Amino acid sequence: MPINIEMPKLSDTMTEGTVVRWLKKEGEEVEIGDIIAEIETDKATMEMEAFDEGILSKISVPEGGKAPVGSAIAILLEDGESEEATTPSAESAPAALPNTPPAAAKALESAAATVNKSQTPAPTPTDGERIKASPLAKKIAESEGVDLTAVSGTGPGGRIVKADVVAAPLASSPAPAPTAPAASPTPAVAQAPAAISPVAEGADQIVELSSMRKIIAERLLTSKISIPHFYLHLEVDAAPLMALRKQINAQSEASHGNKYSVNDFVVKALINASVTVPEANASFNGDHIVQFAHVGISVAIAVDDGLVTPVVKNAEQKSLLAISKEIKEMAVRAHDKKLAPNEFDGGTVTISNLGAWGIESFDAIVNPPQAVILSVGGIIEKPVVKDGEIVPGLRMNLGVSCDHRVVDGAVGAKFLGEIKRLLENPALMLV
Repeated sequence: MPINIEMPKLSDTMTEGTVVRWLKKEGEEVEIGDIIAEIETDKATMEMEAFDEGILSKISVPEGGKAPVGSAIAILLEDGESEEATTPSAESAPAALPNTPPAAAKALESAAATVNKSQTPAPTPTDGERIKASPLAKKIAESEGVDLTAVSGTGPGGRIVKADVVAAPLASSPAPAPTAPAASPTPAVAQAPAAISPVAEGADQIVELSSMRKIIAERLLTSKISIPHFYLHLEVDAAPLMALRKQINAQSEASHGNKYSVNDFVVKALINASVTVPEANASFNGDHIVQFAHVGISVAIAVDDGLVTPVVKNAEQKSLLAISKEIKEMAVRAHDKKLAPNEFDGGTVTISNLGAWGIESFDAIVNPPQAVILSVGGIIEKPVVKDGEIVPGLRMNLGVSCDHRVVDGAVGAKFLGEIKRLLENPALMLV
């Protein structure tokens, strides 16, 4: 019996996925446990594991195509099974037109649905047999005038699901007749937005949002609209930190080989300050505030198509060496899109460091449901006044953005002041 390979739900917020790459080709054997594809979620790119064995008969969603969670993206056959036994087809899959821009796809669906709704009667069972369809699929079919008896189900046991009904007009309805002579045999596509055509020289370019970019946009908009931000800044004397870092790196390279970055020390200071000032290591939750028992540091890492924030969990229990190695390892896997969904859970406070890009200071946006985010600028050599004299110094700007529902000004000042104290006396973090 044909087995549908379905789009897996790889994170709590995932509603659809993008097939980045197929690691198995049509006709190849698949064993249980094989990695058959790479799927992009709203958080990261994940490897998709096979839970059945057989021959990969048909790939319904090609590389770059998107499909809702739970919909069929490929078909697996047992040895000796005929391909004619397969029920779903590329035409009935949710991502039958994976390269068509959303605007064009919607135009096609709307036009086809209009014709179908006016010509097709409401779905009724034939020969007294019960049509296997989900309640939502039946409701959509009734409202759109789709005949369920002509729809092939891709759900368990051939059950018709929402995606089958949505795709049915494209597969079964004739294209609307053009009102004027058309230069193309596919008038509906010819009338679609210009986004489906190559961008002319000098014209604006349309860049489709990735799943990650969409979730970033939604979360940050929610943060700025719903969270009352306020911002605090301090300048830190970074000379003691740089001197200790130089001394430690000279020793560590000769022993375990790890090289500490400035960010490692700042993260450690943030962890210790979160323990000292637990009011900042908290979250707003409707009619109460949650103060977290542990510190989870969300580290903002820039990747090609956005920003990810994997978490150093139970950070207050880890040494500077363990923290440094974990952050480096997460950064490598973030750029390779190999982070697992559970590595984004458990964050209680976030750090964003733009010092490597030459930024002196900035205000970050709170990462909900957290209450504070630390922004770190670069270390700058500048003249400073010390003991009444102007001398060269190393300075670093720090800022915290706070959720005023959780953190008051005095608490935020105490929190940022503790980070400054630790960075100016870095040996305290090694005790």
